[in-house]
Amino acid sequence: MKIFISQPMRGRSDEEIQTEREKMMIAVKTRYGDVEELDTFFDNPEWGPLMYLSKSIEALDKADAAVFAPGWENARGCKIEHQCCVDYGVPVLSD
Repeated sequence: MKIFISQPMRGRSDEEIQTEREKMMIAVKTRYGDVEELDTFFDNPEWGPLMYLSKSIEALDKADAAVFAPGWENARGCKIEHQCCVDYGVPVLSD
């Protein structure tokens, strides 16, 4: 099962983001078994916010399920990703 991780990133270091992703995947693997994290940690200084969001939505198309980090409901990109899950039938897992 391919897992999409959505998490707030604004104002956070790469290390903080990666640490949270690792913890989320441990929790998801513990609960759901054999899963694969889709690579949605992008680092391209030439991209603007909408390009990052479009690449995330592109990756979401390959997901069997998504998991959302705490605070997602306050991050505009995460809210859009969540609405995509709802509208297009991508299951949202609890970690």
